[in-house]
Amino acid sequence: MRQMSVYRRAHFNAAHRLHNPAWTPAQNAEVFGLCNNEYYHGHNYELEVKVTGPVDPETGYVIDLKILNDIIKEQIEAKFDHKNLNLQVEEFKTLNPTAENICWVIWKILKAHLDPKFRVGVRLYETPRNYVEYEEQA
Repeated sequence: MRQMSVYRRAHFNAAHRLHNPAWTPAQNAEVFGLCNNEYYHGHNYELEVKVTGPVDPETGYVIDLKILNDIIKEQIEAKFDHKNLNLQVEEFKTLNPTAENICWVIWKILKAHLDPKFRVGVRLYETPRNYVEYEEQA
């Protein structure tokens, strides 16, 4: 059966602080620089979700993009948008909210809400020039 990938973009705004509580203030400042600001800082994140799977012969879809859109809105945007990730998102109470870790958490949430037949990829833009990506391997 033919495999294809479909993509859906989304957006959320969130604040965070990069900080390792096991380190001294000097170590945190050296490694994370301005991103270690004790008052936090924010980003306008752009999210791209890739779903790969078989094309359904009856619908012609890999997945109905309305369904994917609803999952992203309910499971990601509602959880992350206009939040302080360190303080308001459970996963980041013990996990440093780097772009890499945010991407991984989003991937895990989406994977849990999609049919296991799909391979899922997540690309997260922290700025227009900086992004990270995690994609499940075949």
